[in-house]
Amino acid sequence: MADAHAIISRDNVHLDKSLLDAAPNLKLIGRVGASLSGVDLETATNRGIVVMNTPGANAVAAGELALTLMLALSRRLVSAHNSLKEGFWLLDRKRQAGSQLQGKTLGLVGMGRVGTVVAGRALAFGMTVLAYDPYLSDDEISDERVQLVGLKELQSRADFVSIHVPATKETRLLVNEAFIRAMKRGARLINTSHGSVVDEAALAAALKDGHLTGAGLDVYSEEPPYNSPLIGMENVIHTPHIGDNTVEAAQDLSLQIVAQVLDALRGEDYRNVVNLPFMPGMDYETAQPYMALAERMGKILQTLARTRVRRIAVEYRGEEAGGIVKPVTVALLKGILAPVLSDTVNYINAPVLAAERGIAVTQAKGLKTGDYASVVSVQATLEDGETITISGTLLDRREPHIVQINDYRLNFVPEGTLLIMGSFDQPGVIGRVGTLFADNGINIAIWQTGRATPGGHTLTVLTLDEPMPETLLDMLREREFVRHAHQVEL
Repeated sequence: MADAHAIISRDNVHLDKSLLDAAPNLKLIGRVGASLSGVDLETATNRGIVVMNTPGANAVAAGELALTLMLALSRRLVSAHNSLKEGFWLLDRKRQAGSQLQGKTLGLVGMGRVGTVVAGRALAFGMTVLAYDPYLSDDEISDERVQLVGLKELQSRADFVSIHVPATKETRLLVNEAFIRAMKRGARLINTSHGSVVDEAALAAALKDGHLTGAGLDVYSEEPPYNSPLIGMENVIHTPHIGDNTVEAAQDLSLQIVAQVLDALRGEDYRNVVNLPFMPGMDYETAQPYMALAERMGKILQTLARTRVRRIAVEYRGEEAGGIVKPVTVALLKGILAPVLSDTVNYINAPVLAAERGIAVTQAKGLKTGDYASVVSVQATLEDGETITISGTLLDRREPHIVQINDYRLNFVPEGTLLIMGSFDQPGVIGRVGTLFADNGINIAIWQTGRATPGGHTLTVLTLDEPMPETLLDMLREREFVRHAHQVEL
């Protein structure tokens, strides 16, 4: 780990603080599969280490296992297999009689990737499919044959209840005694998600007293399940956590995580990053131009600030505003902190470092900015009470433009070497600055000036072909028409 820039591992490798401390160059952790158990996310985030996983790559494998367990329970497959293995042919035909999936009702708790796979295959078997997922609306269900219902209705109607939820504080022991007793009498429970979701003692009791007919389990509260009351029960089919253990899933997972890691290290794309501030559904390609604009706005703001930034208020207007709030705010913070902290700050740890430096972040409304269809604005409050407001937009959703700084309306592309100069609105400024630069071999590529009122103050942004020496910048600042002058590299 001493020289590693990235590590790819399964959840059997515990990436705790001591191991991360032994990897000073680590930039990225890639987990094979959806699980993040054993990863010290707090340490990784504080260090600016990207953490990504591969959710959904094993959805088909896990979904098919859930159907396998349903079929095996319905047809008493294990019992029939063992009977023949022991030399008996239809020893007790009535006892071995199974039931069909067709015409039965399946209740899915969780309608993510795996739940969607199970639903599609269950519909093909002629089942009625109900789904409970508090984070979905009816129009987000891709197959209109799936009925989105409340949990109580699902429990009372379903012949099979299949669990497909993540392991969180909210889902821990979700399937407890009350949940199980609310299920339809004679129903069967399938769990291929996480062992922490099910109260195993309550499930065992319901199976013993006949409230539930059977259970199919691939995951357990303790693995290996040495102390589980469910192991060995006649009406329980149990497998040793093999939900994603197919040749195809292993190949898909391996290829996906390698592609994700390479793209992230190259800065081309960031997929399935758990500590990067993307909203669900917002891809990096859409967010990246806004983030680049915001980061440059942050650098300009820090360049203009005469004292420390204490608070930033951010406003977003446009059809994509809802999806870019978090990533753009983080990019602003990175831009503000980068001139001070250099390459130790990135999109992962920028919020943490900003909080450590006492920078408060709020969302603003009604900042006085231009009439643009899509605009990002930030107002920074400095330690001495001064405020600086900067607004930017994208041309064709790709090219960044700064369109306002405080009361000055401008329009310039924030890239290359920029000189930002505040001056008095008086004749001869352009000529005198041009002469000074010409005498010192500095070529001006673009000149943009905005003024608040005629004869008052102006703000000028010059794009230069090469950086100015500090001595020349000091000479410019000494001119009587110059109020301030700052150089920034973007």
